[in-house]
Amino acid sequence: MLDTHGRRFVQPIIQQTAQTFLHFGWTATGVTWAAFIIGLGAGVLVWLGLPVLAVITLWISGFLDAVDGTMARIAKRTSPWGTLLDITFDRVVELTIIIALGLRYSEALFLLLVLTASIVFSMTIFLTVGALSEKQGYKSFYYQAGLAERTEGFLFLSVMVLFPAALLWSTGIFIIVEIFTGVQRLLEGRRLLKSS
Repeated sequence: MLDTHGRRFVQPIIQQTAQTFLHFGWTATGVTWAAFIIGLGAGVLVWLGLPVLAVITLWISGFLDAVDGTMARIAKRTSPWGTLLDITFDRVVELTIIIALGLRYSEALFLLLVLTASIVFSMTIFLTVGALSEKQGYKSFYYQAGLAERTEGFLFLSVMVLFPAALLWSTGIFIIVEIFTGVQRLLEGRRLLKSS
């Protein structure tokens, strides 16, 4: 929801950063890899018990993840391979945080497993509708908006990392939001694909 409706407010900063990186000869793929490695580092920091540093690192990774796509569009070098890398790395970073939380807080392991399943459910619908739809958006495939998009995921993960005393509650709410988003996307996909 925030990615879809709030992007216009942060896009000028993303655009300026993308242009600066391109000016210095950086490539969108290079920034994608940098975002991925930094994101993995966030998971390591969670595991090491450095929550504030982990969350800062996670959001830097997320910002770079937004910049790389803008760089590719400015340079007119978008590609299916870049899209595949971007989506795959996004999920791996999220899973790294969830795994690190599971290693630190074994009492939340079951809920973290259910959260992972709910993310798989929602993303399966998202990717399948994107693949089957004839519509295309600015991300080189049809992007289904939903209650939980990447920014909401980062907000939930940040709360989970920073407030471990409330980990069971925040994980439970995240699960509900993910399932709601999956159902929301399923219903939209039904409407969209039946009309095509």
